[in-house]
Amino acid sequence: MPTDLQMIIRLLLTLVLSGLIGLERQVHRRDAGLRTHILVALGSCLIMLTSLYVFDIYKDKVSLDPARIAAGVITGIGFLGAGTIIREPERVKGLTTAASLWVVSGIGLAVGCGFNGMAVYTTALVLLVLYSLRFIEYRLLNNPKLKNKEGKHGI
Repeated sequence: MPTDLQMIIRLLLTLVLSGLIGLERQVHRRDAGLRTHILVALGSCLIMLTSLYVFDIYKDKVSLDPARIAAGVITGIGFLGAGTIIREPERVKGLTTAASLWVVSGIGLAVGCGFNGMAVYTTALVLLVLYSLRFIEYRLLNNPKLKNKEGKHGI
């Protein structure tokens, strides 16, 4: 079982990693921004820490699976993410924000169970996707050759 200091460090690492992703969403004026991403990830981290704690307390008394609570987090975040998706006549908005909320919940769960290296690596990859692919999509979608006769994008 992690010490109190280790758990505090995990929560702080979760705050930093999810804050980086939330900041990108905030900069691009998305409804779910910095605070939302941090809260989702911190909640996920705390739930994972709680799951590990409960497992440690009862491991000799009953058969428990600490991953069961984490699975509930992933399901619950799906509902939260669905609330960020808005369908408009011409397009759907909020899918990337929903996906980023889902992934920060995973980052929180990873840090909560001590899988720090992969949480940091995943954060870097998410930021790479959010920043770099935005530029690539813009370049592709603003290419006149990719537009159909009505001026809409054919991709």
